[in-house]
Parts: sequence; C-alpha cells; structure tokens
Amino acid sequence: MTERNPILQSLFDRKSVRVYEEKPIPAEMKQAILEAAAQAPSAGCQQLYTILDITDPALKEALAESCDHQSFIAKAPLVLVFCADCKKWYDAYLEAGCTPRTPGVGDLMLAVTDAAIAAQNAVVAAESLGIGSCYIGDVLENAEAMRDALHLPQYVVPACMLVFGRPTEQQQRRPKPARFAEQAVVCENVYTDRTPDELRADFAA
Repeated sequence: MTERNPILQSLFDRKSVRVYEEKPIPAEMKQAILEAAAQAPSAGCQQLYTILDITDPALKEALAESCDHQSFIAKAPLVLVFCADCKKWYDAYLEAGCTPRTPGVGDLMLAVTDAAIAAQNAVVAAESLGIGSCYIGDVLENAEAMRDALHLPQYVVPACMLVFGRPTEQQQRRPKPARFAEQAVVCENVYTDRTPDELRADFAA
C-alpha cells in the first residue's frame, strides 16, 4: 500500500467523538471549519444549503432531547445543523422576475447532497485542527420536530447535524470501529449481491 500522506492519514484516524473536554473552540478555528465547509463541491456551484450555528444553550438542550435524549449534544462546544435549502434558488428566481417551478424530490436530493458534502468538509477540517466531531442521524428521523425547533421555512429541510469538541484523552485512545473490507462496498461496473456467507462475515467483523 502507498504510504499515506497527512490528509489520507487524517481520514483513516477520524472517528466519532461523543465526549469532549470542557474547553471552547477558539473563534479562529470555528471560522476555519465554516470556511472549509463552504469550499465543498456543490451542484452547479449553487451551494444549496444553509448552516445553522447553534449557540443558544436552551436550543442545544431541545435538540439533544429531540435527538434521542443524547445529552452530549447539549454539552458540545460547537453544534452545526446543515440544512438542505431549495428556498435560496426559488427566491432568487422570484427576485429576477421569473416564475420558478416548485422544488421537487430531485431538487431536494441535490440540496441534501450539497449539505452532506459541506458537512464532511467541516469534519475533515476539524480533524486537521485536533477537534473531534460526531454526526447526529436523528435529525432526519425527526425532521418535522427539527423544522419546528429551528423555525425552518418551506423548502428548507434539516439534512444533518454535527457536534464538535476537543476529545478527552479516553476518546483519543479509544480504537476506531473496524470498517467493512473493500470487496463488501466496492463493485466493478455493476451492482453485485453479497452472498449469505459474505454478509455474515461482513457484519461479524
């Protein structure tokens, strides 16, 4: 295997971190994370997402409760919600004097993809700064509650939430969970079903 450069090594080292030191994230590091997110690839360079920087402790608590009562969310020094945002281009067309079509499922999927790619950029940037992160999947499961809590307008949907903080020593030492072998996730040219034995081996590992 080719020797890993620092970026590749960072991707291999990164793991979800749910316990943080009680230290704030410096403003310049937070800014670097947000700027890195905005540099992500985007469909048509439209950046169909909006990032909500959650600083209100009461709102953090509410999000923690709605996301399966995960208290570490409320304690995280930095909480970002990445919203798929089709309202931006809809409003831009209106402002230009056009009559835009209603955003559909395909538009939403593009916006969700944009938001997820931007979120991953934020994760990689944070890792490079020694800041841990964790994706919160309950955002999609509780989309309506999240929309209410965050006062999201029509055509704006919560796509993913990330929490960040400096990992404790225990979290730094904790081994990263194993990933599937390459043949379990990569097919050549066409989709290939895994055999029952292969599936058992995949999940046993």
